[in-house]
Amino acid sequence: MTETLPAKNPLQETPNVSLGRRLRHYLEAAGFFLVMGFFRLFPIDRASSIGAWIGRNLVAPTPLSRRAITNLRQAFPEKTEAEIRAILVAMWDNLGRVMGEYPHLDEIVWRGPNPRIELTGIENVEAAKARGKGFIMVSGHLANWEIMPIVGREYGFTGGVVVRPANNPYVHRWLDAVRSRTGMKEQIAKGASGTRRAFSLLRRGEALCLLVDQRASEGIPVPFFGRDAFTTPAPAALALKLGAVILPISNHRLGGARFHVHAHPMIEPPNTGDAGKDLIELTAAVTRFVEERVREYPGEWLWIHKRWVDKNAPLRKRASALATKNAGAPIDS
Repeated sequence: MTETLPAKNPLQETPNVSLGRRLRHYLEAAGFFLVMGFFRLFPIDRASSIGAWIGRNLVAPTPLSRRAITNLRQAFPEKTEAEIRAILVAMWDNLGRVMGEYPHLDEIVWRGPNPRIELTGIENVEAAKARGKGFIMVSGHLANWEIMPIVGREYGFTGGVVVRPANNPYVHRWLDAVRSRTGMKEQIAKGASGTRRAFSLLRRGEALCLLVDQRASEGIPVPFFGRDAFTTPAPAALALKLGAVILPISNHRLGGARFHVHAHPMIEPPNTGDAGKDLIELTAAVTRFVEERVREYPGEWLWIHKRWVDKNAPLRKRASALATKNAGAPIDS
């Protein structure tokens, strides 16, 4: 939430982009669409299973697992190496399934003749709606993280999803189209312009979906598995500024391409009289929710991110310094 300039539109291949970079984008996109086309050849459950096999057997043994193993050992010092390995394999199984399911997102529905989503906690959704304010639905990269906006749209909410645009403009265009077709229609890029749009939607009583478990480049350091993690204060800032409701959502894989989505009770904002302290406390509360969900199903979370602050790395901004700024800083999630 500390960017001061609008995020660059990744779809704009400016004339200044080098030929080498353009070629790299073409090749990356070609590989991505080849994979998506392959998974599209199969029914959704088969595609999900093939992706899981690839993740477990072809990706898990590679150096791509190194950071995940380090993160798991530090997050769960009490677990044995065998237990760490089991979580690692389960993570790659889940990630492989997510890849296999991307071309089939339009088949993953809550309602209809073949629902693949079980939704519970509807009473919490209704209680939040009764507040008459905008919604901020928060979650993490759990199971298939594209499910939350699908449920929100089918429930009848309008609004948008805050996204980090893919680095490849052609892949981003495809993802944007798929997400807009299956979930919340509006895809909001992080940055100052995205913050302004989020404000507008929430003021109108619409919904905003946010994944809050990735490292924010200059976010607030709050505890996550006992260590400081730079965390976006976006939902806390928006809730404190606008009175919007923070509704935490969890997602768990029931088996194959079927999911259990649960709406938890609202996270109530503190009111200490100190705006900076409230921002930190509410951000920490949202992060605690994510940690609790990850502890429930550690094999369904994305352990490959560089989520934590290195012990000896200088913090770019202390929470106290950030808290003194206005709460309308740009979204960085």
